[in-house]
Amino acid sequence: MELTTALFVAVVIIALLCQYMSVSLGVGYGTALTPILLIIGFLPLQIVPAVLLSQLVGGVIGGIAHHRAGNIRLDFKRDEKLVRERLRWLGYLPRSPDAKVILLLVAFGIIGVLVGVFTAINISQTALEAYIGALVLAIGLTVILQRRRERAFSWKGIVALGVLGAFNKGISGAGYVPLVTGGQIISGREAKSSVASTTVSIAVLCAVGFLAYALVEEDIYWRLAAATTIGSVISAPFAALTVKKVSAEKLRIIIGLGTIILGVLTLVRTYVF
Repeated sequence: MELTTALFVAVVIIALLCQYMSVSLGVGYGTALTPILLIIGFLPLQIVPAVLLSQLVGGVIGGIAHHRAGNIRLDFKRDEKLVRERLRWLGYLPRSPDAKVILLLVAFGIIGVLVGVFTAINISQTALEAYIGALVLAIGLTVILQRRRERAFSWKGIVALGVLGAFNKGISGAGYVPLVTGGQIISGREAKSSVASTTVSIAVLCAVGFLAYALVEEDIYWRLAAATTIGSVISAPFAALTVKKVSAEKLRIIIGLGTIILGVLTLVRTYVF
């Protein structure tokens, strides 16, 4: 499909809005942008690398903005005492809790992505979409129903999210952000830190995905990738400021409702359309 100047501008705006929702509210960027671009008329092989590249760049900018706004603290210096006494087998552990969460999401997420890609070859599209929709819906309902309940933080829960969320990304190209953001909240993380950590971790996983795609596919639609990336980069800093200003309770409700809507829409698209 030819990307005219008017359509280029339209894609920039659409990507801007989708990235804003993703970085500020934890609503899936690829989950929202991919079907919109398909409806416009772009081919899946044109869309996937464009979404991955734009989410990579937007995630990096968004992560820096979240850090500067105080939503997360990124400290990747070695904590010698913890490594020596508790987690020597890892070889490395960052100092801040936010950086630890991101490291685990990325490390175990790479495993999830590879398993997801392999599984995608052996599962029907209907079953895949139904799985994603039901899982995201369940996460959203849990966030809303348990929003006033204090939960003890669970590192095991973070590891499970890293694998499961990246599995969703690898198997379908979507379903990472709403699952990992909502899942962190359920695991005991604060809403603002959950959104920011997800933004950074998905950027790294998108880098892996985009590089893998670039190695096997020579015909990347760079004009579409440029349009989505521009929109993603513009929105990221403003989205991080939104997270800083919104109260944790309101943000938690918005994330829960947004996740529920995404889950319902996915199920409706699977069984109705």
